[in-house]
Amino acid sequence: MPATSPDLLDQLDARGFVHQCTDLDGLRLRLSQGPITFYLGFDATADSLHVGHLQALMLMRHLQRAGHKPILLIGGATTRIGDPSFRDSSRPVLTEAQIQHNIAGITGCFARYIRLGDGPSDGLVVDNADWLDGVGYLQFLNEVGRHFSINRLLTFDAVRNRLDREHSLSFQEFGYTLLQAHDFTELARRHDCTLQLGGADQWANIINGVELSRRQGGQPLFGLTMPLLTTRDGRKMGKSAQGAVWLNGDKLSPYDFWQFWRNCDDADVGRFLALFSELPLDEVARLAALQGAALNQAKIVLANAATALAHGEEAAQAAARAAAELFAGNGDDAELPTLEIDPERLGHGLSLMTVLLEAGLQPSRGAVRRLVEGGGLRLNGETLSDADLPLQAEHLGARVSLGKKRHFQLQAHRGAHARMSTGAE
Repeated sequence: MPATSPDLLDQLDARGFVHQCTDLDGLRLRLSQGPITFYLGFDATADSLHVGHLQALMLMRHLQRAGHKPILLIGGATTRIGDPSFRDSSRPVLTEAQIQHNIAGITGCFARYIRLGDGPSDGLVVDNADWLDGVGYLQFLNEVGRHFSINRLLTFDAVRNRLDREHSLSFQEFGYTLLQAHDFTELARRHDCTLQLGGADQWANIINGVELSRRQGGQPLFGLTMPLLTTRDGRKMGKSAQGAVWLNGDKLSPYDFWQFWRNCDDADVGRFLALFSELPLDEVARLAALQGAALNQAKIVLANAATALAHGEEAAQAAARAAAELFAGNGDDAELPTLEIDPERLGHGLSLMTVLLEAGLQPSRGAVRRLVEGGGLRLNGETLSDADLPLQAEHLGARVSLGKKRHFQLQAHRGAHARMSTGAE
């Protein structure tokens, strides 16, 4: 779509990306007048993003394809504080080495979704430590703090909810929203950035940036938030029963990433296709209208599209082949994620139960026993009646199946407690 398309926001809204806007008509007009620069911020709390961040990355991708320039702001400075929004406790404090490690991992995620470079609409990766590390406390209070009322800040849901629950809120965390507002005005000054994106929980922080620019006599700024996404069963997007669904292949294999989408609830298929694929909306509607077993084909389309964006077309096709072959009973275990165990522990009482617990594939011994009672634990296709089965050397290379859709291969790795590996290390 061209950069001057006046219905860009309508198209994004139709795909499910639009929740609130500080000035929808003003933003629509500004987008119709030519390319703008926009940004989205991430604190460096982990070395990979997960699918909970994917909605924002896809929105940025759509805007960039329409000719607009993205800035990926990483909070090298604000990570040390932590956004208190809707949290009951403070974030753990990270070292500078951990933060830099995380920044490298996050940047790798960005590059798979956003074109980076020096072109007019190429994305930039910016670290807010570039300006926050050099600002003095008195200078910050004078330039930013004097424009904010404590009375108003106390009315924000993120703050009020924390205080209503009588959970501690440090002065450091309380000041986070001022730092984010300053980030917006600093990006506007340095890069002519006029639009901030964020989840619905960032609404108050975004408004503060828009207001700060106005009070400082800066140019008009805009904010656009996306709906907070949950799956039909109420889980926050980005989480599965086994933990976070990471975008980096060294934290979650492409096969398991593919399976996450393939196993989504029937009611989520249309919504996820609109958000997480680039299919035309009429094709999304056609696939979402499929019923019964035919809807599985729509889930495969979704899994292929999402995995191709995250890991490449070849990885998506390999995951789809592996899933199809496993379902047919003649799969190639080379495509499976592995369960690594120290071979010296074999023959000395190491049980499959222990392996599953150490690898984090089951939360408790009781959960493993319930899986066994339901006939869901298999070794090389044979249903097990006892999860305390001692593992021997001949079990190396065996396929372990948890239910119908989760499969792993036992492999040797000296010196390791049992762990799951994607083979990307």
